[in-house]
Amino acid sequence: MAGGATQDPEEMITAINVTPLVDIILVLLIIFMLTANIIMSPAIEVELPQAATGEGTDPTTLALTLTKDGALYLNGQQTDETRLAAYIPGVVATDPKTQAIIAADKEVSHGAVIHLIDLVRQKGVYKFALNIDPSVTPPSLPP
Repeated sequence: MAGGATQDPEEMITAINVTPLVDIILVLLIIFMLTANIIMSPAIEVELPQAATGEGTDPTTLALTLTKDGALYLNGQQTDETRLAAYIPGVVATDPKTQAIIAADKEVSHGAVIHLIDLVRQKGVYKFALNIDPSVTPPSLPP
């Protein structure tokens, strides 16, 4: 006979059925997977240039973002060069190994990025990285 044949037909079933529990856990897992992508989406939309030789970096104290419309963000909050120049020395005083990651939209001029790097270096941050969108195939250079 099938499983449970040793039980008397008049006895109560005392075993726990785990099938509904597994169904609920799988539904919760799917909900978690779908909402994780929404939570991790970037708050500031920047189209990064692509590079095949990019590497990851450790988390840094300063996250600088330059958008194509010229807006400057420090750690996700909009700022300007004057406030940035006033903020950096305090951070460097507490942590001399302060690093900066600069993410600039690919439409931003090279001069604006160099100006931001120069400003950061003048205020004592000598370690910085340029944020890129890593890609398998590097973009072709113009002739």
